[in-house]
Amino acid sequence: MPIPPIAPYAMPTLDEVAPNQVSWELDPGRAALLIHDMQRYFLAAYQADREPARTLIANIALLRNRCHDLGIPVIYTMQPGSQHPSRRGILADFWGAGMAVGPDTEVVAELRPDPRDIQVTKWRYSAFQRTDLRDLLSFYNRDHLIVTGVYAHMGCMLSAAEAFMSDIHPFLALDATADFTREEHLMALNYTARRSGAILPTTALLDQLGDVSAATGSGVVDAAR
Repeated sequence: MPIPPIAPYAMPTLDEVAPNQVSWELDPGRAALLIHDMQRYFLAAYQADREPARTLIANIALLRNRCHDLGIPVIYTMQPGSQHPSRRGILADFWGAGMAVGPDTEVVAELRPDPRDIQVTKWRYSAFQRTDLRDLLSFYNRDHLIVTGVYAHMGCMLSAAEAFMSDIHPFLALDATADFTREEHLMALNYTARRSGAILPTTALLDQLGDVSAATGSGVVDAAR
């Protein structure tokens, strides 16, 4: 079944979110970027030229491009289409059969993965469930995870929580995530700030990542190795 239309809403601001319980700073030599479920099926519910979709896509693109410049691994989660009932399981009780094989499974054009990026097939809300995401992060010696994408109070928040439970530091991007409603978006941000990670706007994440010259000797690796 299609996702119902999502009414435009103003992207939350940092002063609306609970203060972070932690004082973590993002280390580019330990970081990976997660682009969570930015598939056409999920984004079709938004008005692309309105908030929050407009800022969501633009800010994810900024973070992805900076990570590419720095050789930081960029990991996409993508749900498969036409899932067999044995794979879909009780997720179908909430969301039906989900997307079909075809264009709906593609990442939106503005964020389409390129050959250096890693694509993970995702089966449940959390990007860590039934995937090799932990192994990928371990392979690249990464324990700082920038979480972006949709939907904030479902897969993004739960991926951040599961990262925390695996001793991986989650940094949930305040304005590079979006949700069904502003209230649910704020709920995800507040929960994460209080219980499982750090909330930062895209500008702060970019500042902490630094630029290519600042990354020299930082231990940043080539994600395409």
